[in-house]
Amino acid sequence: MKKLFSILAMAGLFVLSTNTVSAKANVIVSNVSSTLATATVMLQDAEPEAEKGFTQILKEQFIQGGAGFMGIVLLCLILGLAVAIERIIYLNLASTNTTKLKQQVEDALASGGVEAAKEVCRNTKGPVASIFYQGLDRAGESVESAEKAVVAYGGVQMGQLEKNVSWLSLFIAIAPMLGFMGTVIGMIQAFQKIAAVGNLSASLIAGDIQVALLTTVFGLITAIILQIFYNYIIAKIDSIVNDMEDSSISLIDMLVDHKK
Repeated sequence: MKKLFSILAMAGLFVLSTNTVSAKANVIVSNVSSTLATATVMLQDAEPEAEKGFTQILKEQFIQGGAGFMGIVLLCLILGLAVAIERIIYLNLASTNTTKLKQQVEDALASGGVEAAKEVCRNTKGPVASIFYQGLDRAGESVESAEKAVVAYGGVQMGQLEKNVSWLSLFIAIAPMLGFMGTVIGMIQAFQKIAAVGNLSASLIAGDIQVALLTTVFGLITAIILQIFYNYIIAKIDSIVNDMEDSSISLIDMLVDHKK
């Protein structure tokens, strides 16, 4: 009989312990489920922020900067890029294989005379070919006249190469100045609000300070972008001018040899 009671007591304890463990397991599972649900909601809320690209962020910051000064800075960037692209296309078209041109002119002078050399220059694009043509056109008078024509027309071609470059340098200078002006105006507005309210509150002046800093940032970005194009254009012009000077000397030497 005692053994029977002992067995029943052990069975009851086993059932109770099993129920307790099951209850605890259910609590743990429910806690884990609620944690996963919370994490899922947080990830879903964070997804739109993560999906924002650089262009979207840049657009939002530009709008927050205000349409006044930001619009002027954007106009400087657009006009500056237009000038830069036009100059780059023109300079690339003006580039000539001067070594090949000099050889063709020299061969034409030897075989067909000045007129044949002028025909070669007429069929070749670029300032170097134009300078050669002007020098050959005066070759019938004297070598000195041809040299003066080459020097004079070289100055004209240099002016064509540098056309509108001054506008690009103007936009490079104006863009950060406009940004700094927007900064100053934004700070003035912030201090005016502080003076009107009578106390210093970060939320009160945060918007004006943000506008002030954004105008400066976009002004500097515009200047940096245009400065890169400007340096490339100047380097390209210097390269073409060096070719013009070297080729002009070669042309005069060819004319001297042809006169002998």
